Amino acid sequence: MATNSVAISSGADATSFSQGAVVVLGRFFFVLIFLMSGPLHFSKQEVAYAAAQGVPLASLLVPFSGVLAFSGGLSILLGYRAKLGAWLLVLFLVPVTVMMHNFWAVHDPMMAQVHMAFFMKNVSMLGGALLISQFGAGPFSLDARRSR
Repeated sequence: MATNSVAISSGADATSFSQGAVVVLGRFFFVLIFLMSGPLHFSKQEVAYAAAQGVPLASLLVPFSGVLAFSGGLSILLGYRAKLGAWLLVLFLVPVTVMMHNFWAVHDPMMAQVHMAFFMKNVSMLGGALLISQFGAGPFSLDARRSR
């Protein structure tokens, strides 16, 4: 019985090229939103919108959140210290989700629905970041190469 479990687990460790390619593609799709939106956090419009939403010290916190989003996304994309990068995204997503997409405080029903969709999108990305924070970037990453 023990022999079978060893064979199964050693087979599970072997990664084919196609599996590795799918993981890289998944990492790319996951972080694309962070890599594209991170630099936008340095614009006056983003800071003004966050300030209008009630974000304190928006002129400091919005650019800082852009640094968190971009560096966390880049870390996961490259698979370099991806667990740390995932925690940076968690640190980004929690306050942004609560402060910027508080659908429960929106009075217009249509805008409440829009904010609820954004809220749920962020919650799903939070789930992905938490998974990466525990399991890492997987194959075809700088972390996997470093651990050999």
